[in-house]
Amino acid sequence: MTGVSGSLVPSNMDIRWNFNTGGQVKASPVIYEDKIVIGSTNGTLYCLDINGDLIWKRQTGNSIEAPALILEGKVFIGNLEGILFCFNLSNGEKVWEYETDNQIMGAPNWYANGNKTYILVGSYDFYLHSVEAESGRGVWKYELDNYLNSTVSVDGNKGVFGGCDGFLHIVNPADGKLTDKYEIASYIAGSPALEDDIAYLGDYDGGVTCVDLQQKRTLWKWNNDQTNLPFIASPALYRDRVYLTSRDKFVYCFNKKSGELIWKKNSGFRIDASPLVTKSGLLVANMRGDIQLLNLYDGQLLWNYEIGSPVYSNPAVYKNQIILGAGDGMVYCIGK
Repeated sequence: MTGVSGSLVPSNMDIRWNFNTGGQVKASPVIYEDKIVIGSTNGTLYCLDINGDLIWKRQTGNSIEAPALILEGKVFIGNLEGILFCFNLSNGEKVWEYETDNQIMGAPNWYANGNKTYILVGSYDFYLHSVEAESGRGVWKYELDNYLNSTVSVDGNKGVFGGCDGFLHIVNPADGKLTDKYEIASYIAGSPALEDDIAYLGDYDGGVTCVDLQQKRTLWKWNNDQTNLPFIASPALYRDRVYLTSRDKFVYCFNKKSGELIWKKNSGFRIDASPLVTKSGLLVANMRGDIQLLNLYDGQLLWNYEIGSPVYSNPAVYKNQIILGAGDGMVYCIGK
């Protein structure tokens, strides 16, 4: 959950293909072995090949607004009816479904214990759910005091996530027992990024917090006193820097250790999508439909490409191509 891709971003910005889902696309694409998996607000989960041709599609019955998890030949995806589905990646056949009591807005994550794998998914029913990956059987539930909007970050024996109750929660993913929690803000909508037992996260009050999970203390906190507009996105971590995007239109770069603001760049419109570190620079997308590549070190704009439709979630970069979904219902492939 560190927001880093090892791929290059294409230098020639042309639309290679597009695919119409028939509904808005608010979820990020997930790509594995030339298969692109992405959901739409029309409730359909699509699997495309790298040329944009449909391999299979499955109707889930309600809007999909979060990315899928692809693991061990299976696709795990939640919808706004609160159902977590498991499909075969090869043919889209449904393996099982698991029902929560409210909508699922974050992507699932996973945890392995011995020879068994478990899926961790949050719901607006105030619970984090652990589900057996093979059978879809519920294992345990951890209760918050409000919605769980984001994806759980997993590192070893820690499951780390923020809730709309304003706390950063740390649970043992083996049994769902609370290890620690830290009061952060009124709401935490995005997912924390973890590195070396340190969590970085933005909040709905316009703050950015760094918590040392081993020393059990907050290392630094930065607040935007001018606007207090939310950080919906999740941070990206690279070397000694933290990158984050905001609804105040800006992209921010902080020093990882001190929290000092190194630079900020106005993207021209509010941003909900998380930033993505690539070999070519920092890739960001805003709600006006601008896809931008920024210099990692000073925030200088390297190029801007206009889709012309809102982009709600971060693009994927794969084989020198950018894959993304947009508010006009299209999945776009940009590249050579």
